[in-house]
Amino acid sequence: MMRFEVPESEAMEAFGRELGAVLRAGDVVVLTGPLGAGKTTLTRGIGAGLGIRGPVQSPTFVLARTHPSLVGGPPLVHVDAYRLGSAALLDDLDLDFEGSVVVVEWGAGLVDDVTDSWLEIVIERPTGASRAVERAADAAGDEALDPDQALDADEPRAVTATGYGPRWADTPYAARA
Repeated sequence: MMRFEVPESEAMEAFGRELGAVLRAGDVVVLTGPLGAGKTTLTRGIGAGLGIRGPVQSPTFVLARTHPSLVGGPPLVHVDAYRLGSAALLDDLDLDFEGSVVVVEWGAGLVDDVTDSWLEIVIERPTGASRAVERAADAAGDEALDPDQALDADEPRAVTATGYGPRWADTPYAARA
């Protein structure tokens, strides 16, 4: 398990690039955090590290987007599981877990049945900032608001990355027993 502070959105994306460079086909990354925490920004960095075709945007309305590799590596499947109520619904999306890197926003508790290994990244954002983004999203109504680019996007975040299962056992991300 690793815990560290990310001072601004550029550093969140840089962490994603570093992580993307070590991810491989079959890896599943679960992102947890409040609205505007930086989940999509982190995924954008992962995509850059994987060398995928972009742009990476939140797949809120389509549930999942696949970004093919431009460098012969695995594609990135970016999932927004906010509206999915169970692991069965995630499985119903018929994602290529074995041949892709799958990043699941709002996926806590949903991947246990579809894979034996995953990396869970929890992003904590200051409480007041999260409420400010939620108010901005409410005010935007039907207009698209990318919360990762919204109010106070460069506030520091606390990030905890914990790897579960055999894939992550011998890495700095391994869950402590």
